[in-house]
Amino acid sequence: MASLTCLPYTLPTVSPSSSSSSCTTCLVAGNPKRSRLGLKNSHRRQSFALTTRAAVDGVSSAVDDVSSAAKGAVDDVTSLGRSPLKLKLLSAVAGLNNGLAASEDDLRKADAAAKELEAAGGPVDLSTDLDKLQGRWKLVYSSAFSSRTLGGSRPGPPIGRLLPITLGQVFQRIDIVSKDFDNIVEVQLGAPWPLPPIDVTATLAHKFELIGTARVKIKFDKTTVKTTGSLSQLPPLEIPRIPDGLRPSSNPGSGEFEVTYVDTDTRITRGDRDELRVFVIA
Repeated sequence: MASLTCLPYTLPTVSPSSSSSSCTTCLVAGNPKRSRLGLKNSHRRQSFALTTRAAVDGVSSAVDDVSSAAKGAVDDVTSLGRSPLKLKLLSAVAGLNNGLAASEDDLRKADAAAKELEAAGGPVDLSTDLDKLQGRWKLVYSSAFSSRTLGGSRPGPPIGRLLPITLGQVFQRIDIVSKDFDNIVEVQLGAPWPLPPIDVTATLAHKFELIGTARVKIKFDKTTVKTTGSLSQLPPLEIPRIPDGLRPSSNPGSGEFEVTYVDTDTRITRGDRDELRVFVIA
């Protein structure tokens, strides 16, 4: 009977600490073909390990991409969730001529719709999102206009009563760098027959500052009146500012309001005299 040393290969002695690669080397040491086979198997294992690692890295990267996409989708869904509320608010103020034609019932509906959108949007923090105010905004509703004056509860000429004035579009132009805050009002002034009415754009220039996180204070600077239409060639007229000492207490030349909702295309403010205003980006 042949001894174990005469066998074409040597049986390895396997210990718990031995690695699989060392076992393979021992097993094929006496046979070149088996040795080459062992090397091939070793290369295959290494290749499989690298492939597996690449696959794991790919899955990890894909998970990160999915996480980013999921976060974006959540943001989109949140924005879309507010869209019906914005539509509800804009529908409530539509056809009210900026609030001039609003009844008591219209005022209540607009206020309720605004509160729903404000609640959905959460607290406004302009200390970090001041750039959201930047741009030209069109007024679509003011609760103060229901009193049928240009200034609402503030002093102002009556519309369609003593003076033949027709209110047109109202805009706010805000520049967060220069701190300019301009109220731009388009009005039509009646003229004695047979003269045509005069179209005028009045720009009430202010400077603004942020108070806290969502409150804005504006300080009046000057008023510029410019004719438009057939008289647009006339130069603008700057109305002198009333000195602070002569200014009536009812018209201090400054005011404050709180921005209660703002996104890329819609803004809600509530004034210091409970005035609700709704703007859309122009």
